[in-house]
Amino acid sequence: MNLFIPKNYKSILDVHQTEQAIKQIKDFFQLNLASELRLRRVTAPLFVKRGTGVNDDLNGIERPVSFPMKDLNDSVAEIVQSLAKWKRLALADLQIKEGFGIYTDMNAIRPDEELTNMHSLYVDQWDWERVINNDDRNLDFLKYIVRKIYAAIVRTEFHISENYLDIIPELPEHITFIHAEELAAKYPELTPFERENEAAKKYGAIFVIGIGGKMPNGQVHDGRAPDYDDWSTPTENGYKGLNGDIIVWNKVLNRSFELSSMGVRVNKQVLLDQLKLRGAEERKNLMWHKMLLNDELPLTVGGGIGQSRLCMYFLHKAHIGEIQSSIWPDEMVQKCKVNGIHLL
Repeated sequence: MNLFIPKNYKSILDVHQTEQAIKQIKDFFQLNLASELRLRRVTAPLFVKRGTGVNDDLNGIERPVSFPMKDLNDSVAEIVQSLAKWKRLALADLQIKEGFGIYTDMNAIRPDEELTNMHSLYVDQWDWERVINNDDRNLDFLKYIVRKIYAAIVRTEFHISENYLDIIPELPEHITFIHAEELAAKYPELTPFERENEAAKKYGAIFVIGIGGKMPNGQVHDGRAPDYDDWSTPTENGYKGLNGDIIVWNKVLNRSFELSSMGVRVNKQVLLDQLKLRGAEERKNLMWHKMLLNDELPLTVGGGIGQSRLCMYFLHKAHIGEIQSSIWPDEMVQKCKVNGIHLL
């Protein structure tokens, strides 16, 4: 069982206050995110058709939950794992103009997830996507977008601290950018996770750039599917990748804590290159991939921001089960209860 119990843990808010604070965080943050990035809220699907290429493959090994649809000749639907690719379909359908975008409440089920303090079978996040032009496909623009998202995060933390005076803001005013290859060169003896720990503890909030591609040392910092984020394009600083993760230092769990995964999305050429690198060129024949290769989908930047993760961090909770209702091993439930961690 992968469970961390903070020493002498006691939740700052009781269950009733927690439920109220969760709503405040979600209401306040999504309005600020929409304002910062000029996003319109849209309704998202819970499931998509199998075999269209629309579902997010994550690292390419996770099994989506699926079921047959009686009135569609038992063709199979899959519960979404995220909406990374669906959002580009929505932007095209809604004819959203360059510089504007959409966001939605994404609810997913990931049955292969390892259950820990911060990982659940149930995933809830704000999935967002914004239309860009070809000149925006660069590192400076990516950083510009990250700073806007981080500003909304910092603003929300302050808002919650003003409503619950025992919650003290911890985030630095500015986020630090660092490339995965820089981390590997600086800490060659550490694992990617250990490198994130060192950087997050030092700076408080970091954006790790270039996740998914193979680094000079032969490692991949973390897995990414080949058909949504651009992790292979060389940039002006000599590194590869136009994507990354927003990571903060979590004092309660004494570790790095990912809040968001995002990036500039693949264009036609990058899609072909990354499918080849991953030996997945057969995906070119799927509906979604054909649309991108036929210039039927816009160029975009996008990502997901964990709703329960954000609430967990702002409210200084030790377990994501204090924020969301899910299913946990009996042993974990019992150990949490004994140690003052109230799972919903």
